[in-house]
Amino acid sequence: MPIDSALPDLKYQDCPCAGRNLDKLVQPAILAVLAREDLHGYLIVQRLAEMPMFGGQKPDATGVYRFLKQMEERALVTFTWDLSENGPAKRLYTLTEAGRACLARWTDTLATYRDAISELLDTARAAMRE
Repeated sequence: MPIDSALPDLKYQDCPCAGRNLDKLVQPAILAVLAREDLHGYLIVQRLAEMPMFGGQKPDATGVYRFLKQMEERALVTFTWDLSENGPAKRLYTLTEAGRACLARWTDTLATYRDAISELLDTARAAMRE
């Protein structure tokens, strides 16, 4: 029986099991994007949308800017004003050394989570076959 039909009263698309709410992973995603290059906020949002975890959808820009502000307060990122002649001044975000260290810790943490999730998947699949 397909999983969707087993959950008739549940809006399956809105269920946490659909994996649409990965907001805890926004911070390491921002760090990873900025580890490659300095970017304006709107380009950070665009790069995040290109990541598989967002499924081609742009993340909530307000939430991304909120994370950037929190990361700035923690000295993980810094910004300079880009005063180019085209348009208004824009913040150009840069990853700090503390941000790189945080990304390294995230990388280790995510690898541990990946291994634990792999074990959970094996256990769940085995249980579903029984």
